[in-house]
Amino acid sequence: MSTPTTHNVAVIGGDGIGPEVLSEALKVLSAAGVTLETTYFELGAAHYLRTGEVLADATLEELRGFDAILLGAVGPPVGSTEVPPGLLERGLLLRMRFELDLYVNLRPFVGLAGAPAPDCDFVVIRENTEGTYAGEGGFLRRNTPFEVATQGSVNTRMGVERCVRFAFELALSRERHHLTLVHKTNVLTFSGDLWQRVVDEVAREYPGVTRDYNHVDAACIYMVERPDRYDVIVTDNLFGDILTDLAGAVAGGIGFAASANLNPARTGPSLFEPVHGAAHDIAGTGTANPVAAVRSAALMLEHLGEVDAAERVSKAVTAYLSEQPSQSSGSHVSSTVAVGDAIAERL
Repeated sequence: MSTPTTHNVAVIGGDGIGPEVLSEALKVLSAAGVTLETTYFELGAAHYLRTGEVLADATLEELRGFDAILLGAVGPPVGSTEVPPGLLERGLLLRMRFELDLYVNLRPFVGLAGAPAPDCDFVVIRENTEGTYAGEGGFLRRNTPFEVATQGSVNTRMGVERCVRFAFELALSRERHHLTLVHKTNVLTFSGDLWQRVVDEVAREYPGVTRDYNHVDAACIYMVERPDRYDVIVTDNLFGDILTDLAGAVAGGIGFAASANLNPARTGPSLFEPVHGAAHDIAGTGTANPVAAVRSAALMLEHLGEVDAAERVSKAVTAYLSEQPSQSSGSHVSSTVAVGDAIAERL
């Protein structure tokens, strides 16, 4: 009998409900029989307020040595002024994406009973390291009546193509073999043109994948009215950020939405996190929904090669949710711990 593989995972609980939901996710992984060697890192708003550090260079270098990173949530309470706006987003989340080359953001959505789109089943592939989030721009004559602020969108051929290729490969592996590019090519005539040309060229290598194009504003309508038209969506960083929040709401709630920040080349660890935020208003009440964290952990297992365990965790989540239709409305009939226990028991 072969010895189970031990995976070295960095765990960043973060702020608010982050540590609570990750605790349940790790409980479920243990029940699935996966062997993890976990190392905990204190990062987030509380860490910044305590130490003045967002992400030290030495910590980032240490993170590079892990097989994967599991993140709960980071951020200060809503309305807090102690942490400057954008500091954690740029200094922690985006820095890890850029430095670790996590260029694919994968977010799957499967509708829940009672959701606006209970039958939806699609995946959004968001380019994760370029676009408007790359930081190109600046100010002229700041704090004067003639101030000018610019915010550019950086799109490289390499960055777009590797993301598009990943999306085509994913579409080929799914039952419907369909890919939709979402952009705004009629207005963003430079970046949109690059995205469209890359999709057209790569598509020749995937004759088994059908494809479509939607302007992003139209996609917002279709996602609400006809989400069944989507299988795999590929889009840029900003549009993907917005669309996946809408998709979470359509599929049953942001508390169920998982994400994977992937380095498909595996030159470093990939990062897995629920889409929701720190939700300080319910932290410590035992009412946080851990399902998104569990689903994110299942994506981590799949990436680590634990395909059977990942599938069993996903099926356990589905079985649990099928017995809890009120969950899709955002109400929680069970405590955070009880939900984790119930999913673990199904394994």
